[in-house]
Amino acid sequence: MTEYFEVHARDGAARLGELRLRDPVTTPAVADEFVVDGGSLWGAGRDLPEGSEAELTVLPHRAFPAGTDPTVQDSFAVDYPDVEYPSAGVVTAETAADHGCDAYVLSNAPGVVGHGATFRDELIAVRESIPADTALYLAGVATPRNVATLVAAGVDLVDAKLARVKGRQGVYLTAEGEYHLDELDELPGAFPSDPPLAAFSREDCVAHNVAALESELRTVRTRIRRGRLRDYLEGQARHENWLTAAFREFDGQYRYLERRTPVIREAEISAASKDTLNRVEIQRFADRVTARYRNRFSNPLVLLPCSARKPYSDSQSHAQFHRAVDYRGHVVSMTSPIGVVPQELECTYPAQHYDAVVTGDWTEGETAFVAAVLERYLERNDYPRVVAHVPGEGYRDICERVADRVDVPFEFTVEDHPTTDASLSNLSDALSGELRYSKRERQHNTVRAIADYQFGAGAGDDLFPDLQTTSRHPKLQVRDGSGTQLAAQVPQYGVLAFTLAGARHWAASDAPTKRVTIDDFVPHGSVLAPGVTDADDAIRVGDEVVVEGPSAFGVGRASMHGAEMRSSSRGVAVEMRHVEDNA
Repeated sequence: MTEYFEVHARDGAARLGELRLRDPVTTPAVADEFVVDGGSLWGAGRDLPEGSEAELTVLPHRAFPAGTDPTVQDSFAVDYPDVEYPSAGVVTAETAADHGCDAYVLSNAPGVVGHGATFRDELIAVRESIPADTALYLAGVATPRNVATLVAAGVDLVDAKLARVKGRQGVYLTAEGEYHLDELDELPGAFPSDPPLAAFSREDCVAHNVAALESELRTVRTRIRRGRLRDYLEGQARHENWLTAAFREFDGQYRYLERRTPVIREAEISAASKDTLNRVEIQRFADRVTARYRNRFSNPLVLLPCSARKPYSDSQSHAQFHRAVDYRGHVVSMTSPIGVVPQELECTYPAQHYDAVVTGDWTEGETAFVAAVLERYLERNDYPRVVAHVPGEGYRDICERVADRVDVPFEFTVEDHPTTDASLSNLSDALSGELRYSKRERQHNTVRAIADYQFGAGAGDDLFPDLQTTSRHPKLQVRDGSGTQLAAQVPQYGVLAFTLAGARHWAASDAPTKRVTIDDFVPHGSVLAPGVTDADDAIRVGDEVVVEGPSAFGVGRASMHGAEMRSSSRGVAVEMRHVEDNA
């Protein structure tokens, strides 16, 4: 059971945590000042260290270099004792397990850091084998340039050993590279405490390198707090080839990253590179739209370009489009990097939480991705025809590519630009004779579409076969046929939040229900991980969850993914919104 480490925030696999020593340490952090090594068992036996709550003690161990045969590792495995102080065990991918420690040191880190696929495999194997609420420590490998990538992969603790070695060799480190002192005409990235280059000694270089590493970690921690580490990494990882390789290798590990990535947050996504298409949030949205969402309108599909302003309906261009459409067509926006966004979901994270670089030129990667999403969308949803009111820059290419692959006719209405009088007139004429759908139909379809997206295919009909809506989008209130409020739309994220009555309705329905089972107590404010007895694997951070126990029933928002709730001994599992004492 972990006693001295707790995770407070998550940004993908990166975590903001607390190592609860006598003087608490916020992680990710440089560990040199508070780590004590109990020594290697290779040469001789060692007494168990006395330990202290002021430090993290690495228990006596046998470290294995990269490439050591697994049978050798098994033969010389160490049984770590149960101690009453903060402790760390030394492991590899083959020996990683729950040894009862608060942290784990990856013994072969120097042999795997620098190799994209090897680093990916080793890191994921260890992180998946040790408890979620334990710290992962990589020694002898961190620099200002690579530490953001290490943390994004799931590392919590590093040391400054390599930074010091580089400094003694006269290698000057910054977040974007390294330089030999004798090749510099000035000091890039110098701190105010650094002496001028003419007086800059190797000891000064050591001090600078350590300070640069600590400075980079402050940036990383700030980025995690704001949910913006990925944006930073997309640029920072370009400074070294292996970092780019590692970055892309981890992007290929969707399962590892997806379960650790929140389903909602207020942080904006910066879509500034082709790698943004591989982000979990982007792939998850596209998957849910094409596998869960179902169109409930009988009108033609109207494809529109996205707008810089979010949600799209608040933009001037979309106001013009909507006047021309006049509720006679079902509006879906096309955009890179999101894919396709039905109007009912334009407030749902991340559809109103991204900012893309607009040049007018689409890369082949963007074109292929959006085309694939649109094709999957049209294969799932039936429309009598498609009115493509899109400009020629990329959008029309996508539509023409898809039109050749699906069995639904496309009609193009833009002349020169989508907002010209002629184009808008063409759009209006294309929908001539179509019946307008009502405000009631639009609001009801929006509620059901959000439910499908949020809870699973068919959830909208299972949850709300008979509903009423009050208030206005994006703050709709959802009521049943008798007027009892079941849920409300959360405008910041575009999802539904249940009332207590709604949670009971959800739990009794056929819609997929994400449940957290707790011990015999009534939670107030939050449910801590030790109180959880079971949780669905499908739960992700930010998910709406039903909380049930012998004495309580409630609803709240998950602060951990389901497997983490089951295995953690510290930390907030669920932030409760409503709870009822069943006693």
